[in-house]
Amino acid sequence: MEAVTNFIDAVASNYWNPYTISLLLGTGIILTIASRFIQIKKFGMGFKFTMLGAMHKDESGEDTGDITPFQALMTSLSSTVGNGNIAGVAMALCYGGPGAVFWMWITAMVGMATKYSEAVLAVHYRKTAEDGSMSGGPMYYIRKGLEDFPVIGKIAIPLAGLFAFFGAWTALFGTGNMMQANSIALVFSKEFSVSPFITGAVIFILVGLVILGGIKRIGRTAEILVPMMIVLYFGCAIYILVMHASQIPDAFALIFKSAFRSQAVFGGAVGYSIMIAIQQGVRRGLLSNESGLGSTPIAHAASKARNPVRQGLIAMFDTFIDTIVVCTITALVIIVSGQYITNLGAPDAFAINEAIRDAAGNVNEDMVSTALTAAAFNSTIPYGGKIVALCSALFGYSTLIGWYYYGERCFEYLFSLKRIKYYKVIYIVMTFIGAILQKDNLTIVWNMGDLSNGLMAVPNLFGLLFLSGMVYKITKEYVDGNKI
Repeated sequence: MEAVTNFIDAVASNYWNPYTISLLLGTGIILTIASRFIQIKKFGMGFKFTMLGAMHKDESGEDTGDITPFQALMTSLSSTVGNGNIAGVAMALCYGGPGAVFWMWITAMVGMATKYSEAVLAVHYRKTAEDGSMSGGPMYYIRKGLEDFPVIGKIAIPLAGLFAFFGAWTALFGTGNMMQANSIALVFSKEFSVSPFITGAVIFILVGLVILGGIKRIGRTAEILVPMMIVLYFGCAIYILVMHASQIPDAFALIFKSAFRSQAVFGGAVGYSIMIAIQQGVRRGLLSNESGLGSTPIAHAASKARNPVRQGLIAMFDTFIDTIVVCTITALVIIVSGQYITNLGAPDAFAINEAIRDAAGNVNEDMVSTALTAAAFNSTIPYGGKIVALCSALFGYSTLIGWYYYGERCFEYLFSLKRIKYYKVIYIVMTFIGAILQKDNLTIVWNMGDLSNGLMAVPNLFGLLFLSGMVYKITKEYVDGNKI
């Protein structure tokens, strides 16, 4: 097991190299241009459509699709607002320093255009499945969108199949399943002394009850669950920030300075380079908001979308809420609570609480992930860690049900609708296995998730780059024609 862990750690760490990061951010920049800076120019309109959906006034009842546009957003958010916001941010701070947060913001800003483009293409190229439901996502827009390209068209089918394979794999073994179950079990073990075996069994049952009902039950569950869990987490976090309001400016200053300057802790025993901050920020940002990953457009393809651009404007708020709002709040809470302490004598440097690292600079694995965020909440709010445990359970559970749908659609694309029942069984079983892999096996779960995300993103980003012209064409048609 140690050999497997070391191998996956090495591959995952090396995968997020400057080339991969450039591909991810570069694609986002190109799509920002192709969409005519849609995330800035039409931010207000996207907010309006999102609020209309929240108030059940989006008038989508007669449009083709399985779920409302707002339910599609909530299903998308159910997979993105997960333990990446609680555990992933904590890990980014520990391994990449405060500067990693800045690079999460950059990933999110260009990621809003990426998420918009993914949803536009998903709705434009979607099709009706054998059971009458809507199917769409990267496997469809890669195949149908690239087939007419000279030379590239020859690899459209295998490239779409590659995405579907990695999508189904990631849902089972990566960010969508094992990672979420693992984080829930970890925090329940620490805060309530509940055995991971018991937590795993409960997750096993609760996930099964929802996913057996298909996308409509998943959408209805997400519509209720996601707003509730965000308000609970957001409210408690804001209370902590109010109690430490005087430290917030220093926290932001620390994030910005650390993003562009090498840092050292414990007298230089451990050094953080700018590249490590970028790597951690981008990989945790992608893990959290999934922009460019290709997962969330699968949910948006099922929406009763009035048109592709309207759904794209709603979709880009997924990234904004997830990273710009929720991840930032988590990072600030960890920093200002004292769990990540600014060295006031040397403002450009930072020191890490002894609970996180030992004198040699080695990370204490028991304080990485959800446990670090729980410690930050505990420092200010009575039973704060238990609140984080509850939020972790809600976040993780919503991600588990959202990602099941993504994996199901990818599996259906590869093997047909008739074999979905086998995928359901495997998915539910893997939630239990993910929950019981703790302590020495924690790293392998997170690295597997990071690697799966990266492998899934490549064929999707390839498709997005070649279809950026189509994004421009569709955007221009609807925006200039006032058809939104």
